[in-house]
Amino acid sequence: MGGNEGPRATVQLQPTTGNATAGTVEFVQVGSRVRVSAKVSGLKPGQEHGFHVHEAGDCSSGDGMSAKGHFNPLGKPHGPGRTQERHAGDMPNLKADASGNANMTVVLDVITVAAGPTSVVGRGVIVHVQPDDYASQPVGNAGARMACGVVRAG
Repeated sequence: MGGNEGPRATVQLQPTTGNATAGTVEFVQVGSRVRVSAKVSGLKPGQEHGFHVHEAGDCSSGDGMSAKGHFNPLGKPHGPGRTQERHAGDMPNLKADASGNANMTVVLDVITVAAGPTSVVGRGVIVHVQPDDYASQPVGNAGARMACGVVRAG
């Protein structure tokens, strides 16, 4: 997915209280889709972790709850990050390697970096302790929040 790259946004993930999870996430608008690239450390080795865009760009609470619920401007049910019937903020789980690091690049629709109702700019990004099961409503049973960051344009 090269060429025709549009607006970019970045996130600096910071650990929530009692956790060591941190990293960076980049969102790049490419046509009508968004390329999401994440590099995260401090995860549980060999495990998957829920990874979502949340409604509020607020990480002021020690537990990440100030980021509120999943970003869902279109009123869809929670679901896998590769289907149309999902929250705009639903993304694939992060898969940690044996050292607790995860690198992921995925191309998603539904969200945008460009201004509009589905823009991720100003929203929060959360990494959860458990994997998202993509079925439990409304949030996939992903558990506590290990890291939080705010999506910033540029």
